[in-house]
Amino acid sequence: MPKCECGTEKTEKKEGKLIGKITHYFDNISVAVIELSSPLKVGETIRIIGGETTDFTQTVDSMEIEHQKIKKAKKGDTFGLKIKEKVREGYKVYKI
Repeated sequence: MPKCECGTEKTEKKEGKLIGKITHYFDNISVAVIELSSPLKVGETIRIIGGETTDFTQTVDSMEIEHQKIKKAKKGDTFGLKIKEKVREGYKVYKI
């Protein structure tokens, strides 16, 4: 195991800050519904991890709440985001 400067072992790679989770996925339009525990803005990069094989990053190009485009979402907001890979409910969303 590689060691960090503090002398403890690193057990997993850097995944970013946990900011939310997937609460729904619309397969036919590739849109995930994300519930946030921290703010997020258009242009930021997120990482989605879940299941046995899902682990990808993407830039937030646009977000929508109730079919209205928004530039940023705050803690507690639930919004739709076009996703490049299939996801499932419960997958974790990190900000890189």
